[in-house]
Amino acid sequence: MSSEGGGQELVVVGVDGSAESVAALRWAARYATAAGARVQALLAWHYPGAVGGPPEGVAPEAIRAQTDEQMHQTLDEAIAKAYEGQEAAGAEKITAYGHPAQVLIEASREADLLVLGSHGHGAFTGMLVGSVSIHCVTGAFCPVVVVRGSDGG
Repeated sequence: MSSEGGGQELVVVGVDGSAESVAALRWAARYATAAGARVQALLAWHYPGAVGGPPEGVAPEAIRAQTDEQMHQTLDEAIAKAYEGQEAAGAEKITAYGHPAQVLIEASREADLLVLGSHGHGAFTGMLVGSVSIHCVTGAFCPVVVVRGSDGG
């Protein structure tokens, strides 16, 4: 964990641009302010395999460059919404290639806290918690907070 050895606590937040992930980022920003922690907003994406199969190992370069640019824009917009004009310079922005659950669980190795929305863009109506959240809650290497709703309260 990053706080070992006297460093600043690290809060990793899974972001996909959904209202729920913005609420999670808003919650993490408030927590970080109160705890003196730093926030790392992490957006993971992958190039899907054929008909719902596992993600391909590497996206074609043309797709990777264009998608990475779009993911950075999604991340910037989510941070702007979450911080609502407040100083967001402390939020470190990271995009990563891979399945979101795997990327977030790996990031939890270095984190002191992992914060997620209850579900993202892929949610089915009526679900209380999405599949990425479930995987992270059961597989993370640090405590996990799942923020329910889209108001961040």
